Amino acid sequence: MTNVAVIGAQWGDEGKGKVVDWLASRADVVVRFQGGHNAGHTLVVGNQTYKLSLLPSGLVRGKLGIIGNGVVVDPEALLAEIERVRAQGLKVSPETLRIAENAILILPLHPAIDRAREAARGERKIGTTGRGIGPAYEDKVARRAIRVCDLAEPETLSEKLDELLLHHNTLLRGLGAETFEKQALLDRLLALAPQILPYAEPAWERLDEARRAGKRILFEGAQAVMLDVDHGTYPFVTSSNTVAATAASGSGVAPSAIGFVLGIAKAYSTRVGSGPFPSELTDETGALLGDRGHEFGTVTGRRRRCGWFDAAMVRQAVKVGGIQGLALTKLDVLDGLPELKVCIGYDIGGEVLRRLPAAPRAQAAARPIYETMEGWSGSTRGARSWAELPAQAIKYVRRIEELVEAPVTLLSTSPERDDTILMRDPFEG
Repeated sequence: MTNVAVIGAQWGDEGKGKVVDWLASRADVVVRFQGGHNAGHTLVVGNQTYKLSLLPSGLVRGKLGIIGNGVVVDPEALLAEIERVRAQGLKVSPETLRIAENAILILPLHPAIDRAREAARGERKIGTTGRGIGPAYEDKVARRAIRVCDLAEPETLSEKLDELLLHHNTLLRGLGAETFEKQALLDRLLALAPQILPYAEPAWERLDEARRAGKRILFEGAQAVMLDVDHGTYPFVTSSNTVAATAASGSGVAPSAIGFVLGIAKAYSTRVGSGPFPSELTDETGALLGDRGHEFGTVTGRRRRCGWFDAAMVRQAVKVGGIQGLALTKLDVLDGLPELKVCIGYDIGGEVLRRLPAAPRAQAAARPIYETMEGWSGSTRGARSWAELPAQAIKYVRRIEELVEAPVTLLSTSPERDDTILMRDPFEG
């Protein structure tokens, strides 16, 4: 028995919510370890659909959820999400949810800075969600951030707000945006303190106790490897590290405790917002994939860009993300297409590469090199065994395994939790 870390192997929105929900039924603890409420997981359970941004997906299965220190927490967004899922019948209390006391807080000034910067960039905007995630991480590394534990110390809050406002109000004035007044922010935080502090604790200690007791821990990543601030398509990335190694630093456990790393990838590719997308389809096929896959961001509501499966990119994600097995989702979206293409590399000014380069202009210049495969006429939707899949669909999955150099250990054939084919149990290592 081992622990499992789940991360995205593309640009996010790969269907991690369903897979985490499926795995959470067999876990004891589910931990979010990076990102903020810019990430969204949609879980379909029976006739109920849950849309989660900060809450660990395991809460839907009645499992203990932990928001780790690597997450940036908007306290008002968190409380609103708790109330929303409570209205759907979920039990969320300090007995079922814990928050790392050293997690960073997102304040109202962070989204204000985020939006003002994007507006100033004009056509060169990055495509952030405007929720203050990046500015909050900036404050963290600049050592001026307010943490969950600071809510218990009014004097600490007052002192830190002085430093924060000195920095952020200067920026806001320069960007022509409204500034913030200290007392209003202080009063707001002090009012939130009694609602947030009951959930706070040294999460690393609870996780250590769980590990020693032999409990199964599921580490739930947000976004995906190609949005990693170091390894993704910079600067069109998120503000945190999304690779599996971050599960350790973002939750306070040893790297050896992470266990099996499961990467989630769609059977095609999607991306929300700006940035390079070599295999993007802007034709009728791209529109068809978007319609069939219901490709709208859980958080942003924006239409996702769609394209063919990019095996070169996923192979890169496997290598840098530490992925040991893939969960391939939305195979059913490809049903009935007479011909499928898979990107196996890039032509960049006559040079052929099997990886995306780091430099932005080289990324933008990458042209896909495709391998064409025959489609299938039968249906994969709802299949729960290999025997139910068309032969050509099996060939497609096997070819993806060869190209990305990782086994497909789990196959999802619809949004329904049980429409899943399991080849290898991640919890068995």
